[in-house]
Amino acid sequence: MTSTPRPTSAREVAALLSDAPLDEAAALVERYADDPRKQVQAAVRSARRRIERETAERARVLGMYELQRELGGSGLVVGVDEVGRGALAGPLTVAAVCLPDEPVIWGLNDSKQVPPARRELLAARIADVAVAIGIAHVEPASIDAVGMGASLREAMAAAVRDAGVEPDAVLIDGNPVHAHPAERCIVKGDARVASIAAASIVAKVTRDAIMVAYEDEYPGYHLAASKGYGSAEHVAAIRERGLTPIHRVSFCGNFLDRPRLF
Repeated sequence: MTSTPRPTSAREVAALLSDAPLDEAAALVERYADDPRKQVQAAVRSARRRIERETAERARVLGMYELQRELGGSGLVVGVDEVGRGALAGPLTVAAVCLPDEPVIWGLNDSKQVPPARRELLAARIADVAVAIGIAHVEPASIDAVGMGASLREAMAAAVRDAGVEPDAVLIDGNPVHAHPAERCIVKGDARVASIAAASIVAKVTRDAIMVAYEDEYPGYHLAASKGYGSAEHVAAIRERGLTPIHRVSFCGNFLDRPRLF
């Protein structure tokens, strides 16, 4: 049986240390720790830093699963989060996600802390792993009619129903909403609890796609870039062009120099 030859050049060793998965990197660092070549020593130091970062990141994510079980108990736990509460245009979007304890989804975090491309990958991974996912939207006209508090309560309840499961615990990011009898609210839960972080990512990716699609329907409002929030370009477009049917009139009073044009 022919074994794979060990790398011999400093460049080969550096590449091996750079590419090794976490469960192999520590052994490689130990193997090459006394190699006198400068390039190898630099690679060893870099690998040690990477091991520290990745170990801390894994501990962070595992802590999110541990807190989820601590707060939610041993039954069926659903995490809930919203996106778009402060936007000037587009829906309020809520996702409800039920995650199993395993497999762990590495990289889970508050969606605001995750780069867009990584969010897309995580959303796909969540879709593969989740026991259940529910999504609900409240459109701008309804937000104007009943206000954000009632809209948030309605959307969170609807997202849990859409998930199609009967949860023993509903963990919600933020303050009490009274959307479900089994709810428990956790401040900054989207960065602390696995299922809430997953809901944050699913809601963000879902709503962002809606706002990008609106760019073609309502050009000139910078919706793809702003996602409906109050960027300088978006506010300037409102002042110049007026409101569209996807704007929240109750949120835009300060910007209305012209009436609705659509």
